Amino acid sequence: MSRVAIIGGHGKVALHLTKILTDQGHQVSSIFRNQDHAADVEQAGATPVVADLAELSVQDMADVFSGHDAVVWSAGSGGSSPEATYTIDRDAAIRSMDAAEQASVGRYVMVSYLGAGKDHGVPEDNSFFHYAESKAAADEHLRNSKLAWTILGPGSLTTDPGTGTIEVSDKPQQDSVPREDVAHVAAVVLGDLGTVDRTIQFNSGPTPIAEAIEAAI
Repeated sequence: MSRVAIIGGHGKVALHLTKILTDQGHQVSSIFRNQDHAADVEQAGATPVVADLAELSVQDMADVFSGHDAVVWSAGSGGSSPEATYTIDRDAAIRSMDAAEQASVGRYVMVSYLGAGKDHGVPEDNSFFHYAESKAAADEHLRNSKLAWTILGPGSLTTDPGTGTIEVSDKPQQDSVPREDVAHVAAVVLGDLGTVDRTIQFNSGPTPIAEAIEAAI
């Protein structure tokens, strides 16, 4: 049994992941901003931690992470504004990595997106640009950290039921993947040290998730 802290714990991927991990016997602490969501998080099996990522310092986050074995970043600003995007998806994400190091957590899984990176190619006049820039900076900081990191790069997320199968590729045949399957991917990589220091890009596909990940590493 391990203790996992999920940042952005009321998101759909996070709620699926919470159920998967707690069903496996792990303990989950779920960090989210809105007190009204506490019941949903508890129902999924996690211990709620109500906190605003924009206001948490590195030390604040380190205090929350203390005693945990892994951190999963599954938060996002939702594209509410460029300022909010940089505040959450870049700055808070980077602070969470520094905090994980400070708290000696070690393992860190980042839910990013397919195609993230400095060469993302999104034009500045596109509404997605600020998110792309934020994720590029956060992912790069994680790669340069001392954490045992894995970055997940799913394509467009859907609310369809999970299939349990994916294709791991920089250019998969499908262009989307259910959030439930993203959660299963996160659960698999958390328990597979062969995925440390790896970026795994994927979408829906024909191969069982654990098998697809094993073949990719």
